[in-house]
Amino acid sequence: MSPSTGPLRERGKVVLVNPNSMKPPVAPIALDYLAHALKESKYDVDILDLCLATDVNRATIQYFTHKQVDAIAFSIRNTDDVYLASQDFFLPAYRDIINLIRMQTSAPVILGGAGFSTMPEAILNFFDLDLGIWGEGELALPQLLDRLSENSDYRKVPGLVYRSGGYILRNTPKYYDLSRISTPTRNFIDNRRYFIEGGMGNIETKRGCPKKCIYCADPAGKGRKQRLRSPRSVATEIKTLLAKGIDYFHFCDSEFNIPENHAWDVCMELLSQGLGDKIRWYAYASPGGFSQELAALCHKAGCAGIDFGVDSGCDRMLRRLGRDFKVADLESTADVCRQEGIVFMYDLLLGGPGETRQSLRETIETMKRISPDRVGISLGVRITPRTKLAALIRKQGPLSENANLHGAVEGNDSFMAPIFYLSSLLGDNTPSFVSQLIDKDERFFFVSPEETDQNYNYNE
Repeated sequence: MSPSTGPLRERGKVVLVNPNSMKPPVAPIALDYLAHALKESKYDVDILDLCLATDVNRATIQYFTHKQVDAIAFSIRNTDDVYLASQDFFLPAYRDIINLIRMQTSAPVILGGAGFSTMPEAILNFFDLDLGIWGEGELALPQLLDRLSENSDYRKVPGLVYRSGGYILRNTPKYYDLSRISTPTRNFIDNRRYFIEGGMGNIETKRGCPKKCIYCADPAGKGRKQRLRSPRSVATEIKTLLAKGIDYFHFCDSEFNIPENHAWDVCMELLSQGLGDKIRWYAYASPGGFSQELAALCHKAGCAGIDFGVDSGCDRMLRRLGRDFKVADLESTADVCRQEGIVFMYDLLLGGPGETRQSLRETIETMKRISPDRVGISLGVRITPRTKLAALIRKQGPLSENANLHGAVEGNDSFMAPIFYLSSLLGDNTPSFVSQLIDKDERFFFVSPEETDQNYNYNE
């Protein structure tokens, strides 16, 4: 698949493809950042954004019919919708798009993205391709493009996954030093259109998460060591998007308040640049270590709401899931948000190892007592490779014989197709039981098998 024309630098075109069509539309921030890095490395770069296409097949064919390209980077942000109720598997549709691309051009297709990084070998085989990058692409992709020639040595390309001698090999990733990057221009995708169609401006202030949640795949792509951006660079990027008419934002950090001093510095920079009364923003945050001082500063800096991934309202289940906070922290965080006038949401992840009907009841009762503005409920835990949960499942024997598993349990040892853990201790008709516990309380968002078309855009 590798062309014989040698390195692409300063003379070839690299196309980044976004096939994600989930709604409300989510601007592909990773591709915007990656395109900026490629441009700085002297590559001619373009983005084919199929999320905004009315006819994906037609848009794909037209693009590659009329443009000469030398390499294609295909982003897999999600492998599925991560909902037990719907189990919508995206990869077959993505494979159809890639097949269309390969019919139009002989340029090599390189896989990447957060979803790809969770199980790169399995996905590379599924697409019958030779090259992919797990982890970040800003450093790896330019180096790979330099080596796209016959008989190239790929061993030094960080994070590269590639075929060699009948095997798939995986190189160790190298993580981007975010403190030294130039501020992204955010000109490669139509951020304004995403905003108009129901999305928000998005931005990262850091990457990496040191937490030890048993189910989380985030470290697979971004690592466990936190790397922080300059608060000034963050504020400058926000001003760039604000100039495009985008005044609502979402911080894409795993947890905005960890470390707290960085969140504090970002908020102070927003205020120093006069942005506090010009923008409104949301963030994910941990309920542990969310102080009243930080909450007050966030609100002053434009924070409109915070989504706390609390997972459970039962201390026993929090320990089981590898969380480092307790129900008492949920209570104090709620008090802080109410005192500072911040709208807040608690997201639950129910059905994990050891979950019982009593722990479910305790969790829902805890939520009603604490009374966040909204409660999101996800029933069933998506299993992904290289997590503690996946290791636990493998120790329990064949997937098809495990009473805790639901979804693609046959021939899915890689966990590539949607497969979920839902504790067998819950018995039958768990969705109905959860619905009874909620008892039509409108603060709760719950996707049941009978209701899979709800819109969870909390900016509406």
